[in-house]
Amino acid sequence: MIYVHQNGSDQHEEQHQVYRDRTKVNEDLLKTGDLSLTLKHPTDGDNYTYTCTVYSREGNILLKKQVELKVRVPQVEVDSGVESVQLPFNTTLHLPEDAKVEWKCIHDSYIHVYENGSHQFKEQHQAYRDRTKMNENLLKTGDLSLTLIYPTDWYTDTYICTVYSREGNILLKRNVELKVRVSELEVDSGVESVQLTFKTTQNLPEDAKVEWKDERSRKVYVYENGSDQPEEQDQVYRDRIKMNEDLLKTGDLSLTLKHPTERDSGSFICKVQSSGNILRTKSLLLKVKGLIHYLSFFPDCH
Repeated sequence: MIYVHQNGSDQHEEQHQVYRDRTKVNEDLLKTGDLSLTLKHPTDGDNYTYTCTVYSREGNILLKKQVELKVRVPQVEVDSGVESVQLPFNTTLHLPEDAKVEWKCIHDSYIHVYENGSHQFKEQHQAYRDRTKMNENLLKTGDLSLTLIYPTDWYTDTYICTVYSREGNILLKRNVELKVRVSELEVDSGVESVQLTFKTTQNLPEDAKVEWKDERSRKVYVYENGSDQPEEQDQVYRDRIKMNEDLLKTGDLSLTLKHPTERDSGSFICKVQSSGNILRTKSLLLKVKGLIHYLSFFPDCH
């Protein structure tokens, strides 16, 4: 039950709690004939067919109309390896100073929580530690957007922002779908080399570890303690890898793979870690096309 008008007044006690304080109808609706319903702060969870029915005192149906509501979820797409992506959410609603703002993913993990006038990082899932940012004075400005720093393809998800009152009532809610695209690279078998490009900010920490792996979790390249670690490299890639000099200073973590073949086709991921935290990540999909050999056939003529 979303809204009931009976005996000349609204019957709020019959309204389902999901719609409490979220509906509005016109004054003198029976006189004007405008029975339109305004639903405040709709989300994709409100995607339903709504039915308005007008009954006589005796219970006979005088009028009936159905309206199907479709609330589109905003979609954001970025490439793996970008510095940041913003999940937009702006409102003109006057928010109370004691409101709680909560960003979660659809799997129920806490991404970012703002409560009691400050950011509550202790509730944040470790995968997002030091990788989220929200604006200052967000309750005053109404800009509740969330910035994800260095998103990876495993950040592809539906994110939900919910604003609660002190009493725990939902004041606002919004879903945003994020898709982090995996870069695709296609080359012909037989080329001399292929570069898996990954360029990020300069001057990464001196103690950072850079690790490239393939989709089988085989180590393609490892840089740690200020130097290459060839002993950790899988033999499949031995003597086939080239990296730039001063990669931590320049931020150019691109990897050159020599003499690629069809067996090298698949996903590659680069991770930069420091003190146990993931600083940067990028995924790429490499496809090495095989060469097609044509055999000529000339039948004998007699």
